[in-house]
Amino acid sequence: MLEIEQKMTTAGRVLAKKFMARVYGWMALALLISFATAVLTAYGVSASPAFRNILFGYGYIVLIIAELALVFSLSMRIRKMSAFSASVSFILYSVINGMTLCSIFLAYNIGTIISVFLISAVMFAAMGIYGAVTKSNLLSFGRYFSMALMGIIIATLVEFVLSFFMNVGVLDYIISLAAVVLFTILTAYDTQKMMKVSVYADESDVFKKVAIIGALELYLDFINIFLNLLRIFGRHD
Repeated sequence: MLEIEQKMTTAGRVLAKKFMARVYGWMALALLISFATAVLTAYGVSASPAFRNILFGYGYIVLIIAELALVFSLSMRIRKMSAFSASVSFILYSVINGMTLCSIFLAYNIGTIISVFLISAVMFAAMGIYGAVTKSNLLSFGRYFSMALMGIIIATLVEFVLSFFMNVGVLDYIISLAAVVLFTILTAYDTQKMMKVSVYADESDVFKKVAIIGALELYLDFINIFLNLLRIFGRHD
């Protein structure tokens, strides 16, 4: 990667920086939208019992399905979508995810949420910087990260089933801790991946869409770090 960067022209470096700025800009916007939506939805739930019943009834299932559909659409159909459509889909996903995140404002006190958010931000920033400057090729571990992620998903499903029959407090703690470690590492991995892509960036719609996909991956890394840290530190709220 260093050899490629050394061969880049000044214009190429400018485009690479612009591409990375676009990635983090989209990510920051998505986080802002999600948390603003979460706060407003939590307020609506507290103010209206009818809205609460709808949201945490069939409405929640509809939101989860919509989230999965949008992520699938962005990941699998990005090449056929216009940059505008990809942008709208990402913003819509941020809004829907914000609505599902409203439950954290009902389950935890605001002090815990703010503290965990700041800790998550520091961890995310530190690993992002590491991913950007390290000489290690993190991309070579991609398949192992995918296997670990699949393991976390399976363990979470098993925990969900077992929770109907027994107390899974210890298992929940272990899974949350493992998820924090995995998504923290994935932050560095995804950052390095975007850094390598940025070397070839231009102003075409293709790279505008790639920036949105990169923002989505980093957004999911941050959200998962935050939610799992919240489960660890906020379990006594």
